[in-house]
Amino acid sequence: MVCKRYKPLFFQSIGGLASMNYFAHGVRYLDRPWFAAGTAVPDWLSVVDRRVRVRSKLARPYANESGSPLAELASGILQHLADDDWFHRAPAFLRVSEELTRAFRAALPDDEGFRPAFLGHIVTEIILDGVLISRDPDRLEKYYALFERVDPLLVEQSVSQIAGKSAEGLAWFVTAFRNERFLADYVEPAKLLRRLNQVMRRVKLDPLPPPIQGVLEFAWDVVERNAAHLLSGFPPEDRAALEAPLSR
Repeated sequence: MVCKRYKPLFFQSIGGLASMNYFAHGVRYLDRPWFAAGTAVPDWLSVVDRRVRVRSKLARPYANESGSPLAELASGILQHLADDDWFHRAPAFLRVSEELTRAFRAALPDDEGFRPAFLGHIVTEIILDGVLISRDPDRLEKYYALFERVDPLLVEQSVSQIAGKSAEGLAWFVTAFRNERFLADYVEPAKLLRRLNQVMRRVKLDPLPPPIQGVLEFAWDVVERNAAHLLSGFPPEDRAALEAPLSR
């Protein structure tokens, strides 16, 4: 259970380092740009405005087979929420995130708060994306190319309609997301440490010291070794798409 004092940390970020895996959520839908964008919406909102939530009951009425941007966004949101539901309860995720929590706690012996558990959670997710990206870097280029095919302003307007409240600022962040391309930093521990320290500053926690890079290198080995188990909740066809290099 997440300590109430620290629970907001799971939904705040700089550079998009929030809950779960942008890449694993969306790269399965390279032929459906608006659907893929929908899979990113819950995490985009956690950066832009945590008061705006897109729960299943709000998205479901808009999800249909029309193929419209609104319907595809809503369907992608539902896919994200379904992915999160099984992923965060999966034995492999609980086991790996706990192992990483212990590693962060050992490296931060004076940290008696919830930060090691926070790091164990998000680093499991982030490095899983990194592992998938490293297997076929060209796929990351194709993923980012998706967002050149969606209109950021229409994303903001559609999400506002789904959420029933203004998602002001979302269009700006969608543009920043596709321009910043921070997912490429997930594969390099030094760059990932810099991103994590941006998170620490945003949530007003002390920066992580340089030796944490060694913990991130250890975390990569743990996550890579357990990647197949972490992905096991996906349907077989999706799992195969994630585990194999993209056909060129």
